[in-house]
Amino acid sequence: MMMKIVQSLLYTVIAGLVLLVLILLVAHQPTKIDHAWGAFFIRWLHVLCGVMWVGLLWYFNFVQMPSMPKIPDEQKPAISKVIAPTALFWFRYAALATVVTGLLVASMNGYLTKALSLQVPYVAIGIGMWIALVMAFNVWFIIWPNQKIALGIVTVDQADAKPKAARTAMIISRLNTMLSIPMLYMMVAQQNGGL
Repeated sequence: MMMKIVQSLLYTVIAGLVLLVLILLVAHQPTKIDHAWGAFFIRWLHVLCGVMWVGLLWYFNFVQMPSMPKIPDEQKPAISKVIAPTALFWFRYAALATVVTGLLVASMNGYLTKALSLQVPYVAIGIGMWIALVMAFNVWFIIWPNQKIALGIVTVDQADAKPKAARTAMIISRLNTMLSIPMLYMMVAQQNGGL
């Protein structure tokens, strides 16, 4: 039974949600479904989406890009035609979902405007939000358009367009990796006194 569950991504995710519900039932803590719980639930979704976004960002930068030169040329199409497009799909939508749920969390908790305008006491979360917005912009408007060229998803006439687009996507992806470090710190620092 367990083998069948973990062989399917859909079943694995469903099993994770069922496991969460069982843990909550066993913990036997009464849950009041109200605004505070809703804000908590959206924050949980925000963290879940953020883990996927930054996890994929780090996968690209720590695993896929450094490994590409070691892969024989005849095997590279498996990456560029199958793995990379799928990973980039989840990457960009995880970025979008992270931003949307983050803005919802800030709005539901009444600090959206104060954080975005970097007002005390929301400076740390505000800095983290601005960095995340820059990163999401980079994903959708620089990395993804260049990756479409580099992977041949869109065709271009210039012979040097693919390598140029691949380099641009790589440089901006590395920039996002650099930005992810202070962004994550600021997100955690706000509620844990790290600033």
